[in-house]
Amino acid sequence: MLTIDEQIKEIQEVLRKTPHHKATNGFIGAMRAKIARLKDREIEQSGKRGGGGGGYQVKKQGDATVVIVGPPSAGKSTLINQMTNAESKVAPYAFTTVTVIPGMLKYNEAYIQILDIPGLIEGAKEGKGRGREVLSVARGADLLLIMTDVKRVDAFSGMMDELLGAGIRINENPPKVLIDKKTSGGLDIFSNIKQSIDKETIKEIAREYGIKNGTITLQEKITLERLFDAFSENRVYVPAIFVINKVDEKPDYKEVIDGEYVAISADRGEGVSELIQEIWKALRFITVYLVKPEEDLGMGNPIVMKEGETLKDVALKIGPDFTESKKLVKIWGGGAKFAGQEVSFDTKVKEGMQVRFI
Repeated sequence: MLTIDEQIKEIQEVLRKTPHHKATNGFIGAMRAKIARLKDREIEQSGKRGGGGGGYQVKKQGDATVVIVGPPSAGKSTLINQMTNAESKVAPYAFTTVTVIPGMLKYNEAYIQILDIPGLIEGAKEGKGRGREVLSVARGADLLLIMTDVKRVDAFSGMMDELLGAGIRINENPPKVLIDKKTSGGLDIFSNIKQSIDKETIKEIAREYGIKNGTITLQEKITLERLFDAFSENRVYVPAIFVINKVDEKPDYKEVIDGEYVAISADRGEGVSELIQEIWKALRFITVYLVKPEEDLGMGNPIVMKEGETLKDVALKIGPDFTESKKLVKIWGGGAKFAGQEVSFDTKVKEGMQVRFI
């Protein structure tokens, strides 16, 4: 029986020999989908094989979990020690961190769990250097710090390849594709946007993913890769901040490095406070203040929420019993048109909002 890699190579050879024209678009799309599905199977199998033993299973705690991803000796352990109460071993040689080291950052009333994981190396998605376990931790993050040092900026591209190969999509939103599966009737494709992929190709790809009946509505101009992502069940979409460490070792780094990144010197503590502010923004946190019925207005009872959440989410975070017992809610400050405005539980929270449930 052929391995997954051998099956992929066979399909790639078929594709290499297949002429590209309108009549073969559906076949080519289906074959590329088959490769994508085989890679998905590889991710699923690696997740089972690398289930997280030996210190790789860490219970998520706090308001969010941030995972530091980087090559060996990039300064990840020094950074987590600067930001949190962790005691991650630091030494000038590779693979100092051999398990996941958790730490807790308290910032703006939020408790943010930071995880220092072993260095991410080439071949991690195939299991090299305990890569499957490392990537499984990254998949569960609310935010990634993708980090390298100033002398290895080209490591970003390699790390992105490993993350993408593990089904992790960085700084992307899920594809705007609605899939309504049915038991019969065949496939119908709808879109108000002109697509570069013809409907028959989309149907062939859908069938390859086991979708034989239903409607597929495309709400964006779709590419093959985004279409594969829409049909796949193991994609995760994680925001990330790119961090360049040890900038003190290259004073002219701004002149030779392009792109958006946060520059730090973890060893000296330079840029760390700015990085923490960027973490807060990337997590889309806001602080809401609870005011008990008998209390004066104030900011003594903060609760951390996320942009887009509602007052119902606030009540649920306090507890399901609390939610059932409250009928009215009034707000002051952020989001209020006037002091003590009575609003619905569907009202979205705003920074600095003071809330009284009645």
